[in-house]
Amino acid sequence: MHYVIHCLDHYGAVQKRLDNYEAHKAYLASAPVKTVISGPLLADDEETMIGSCFVLEADSLAEVEAFNHNDPFAKVGLWKTVSIRPFNKRVDNR
Repeated sequence: MHYVIHCLDHYGAVQKRLDNYEAHKAYLASAPVKTVISGPLLADDEETMIGSCFVLEADSLAEVEAFNHNDPFAKVGLWKTVSIRPFNKRVDNR
């Protein structure tokens, strides 16, 4: 099953994001779930990072919730909001 995680940072948290970026990338590289795509969400200026978006492949919602909970970004309180939803991927034009 696929899942989408949509996270918005606390206002003004760009430096906190940058300070923990390497730990976050290392975590993604070793995570027990498969990352299909991921990357930062951007502000209207199309440059400033304001959140994160992931499409994951996993066996259960509980597995995805644990993955998100253990992310270094979550551990430092970067995200103001987190939404995790099952996703029915019908089109993939990569």
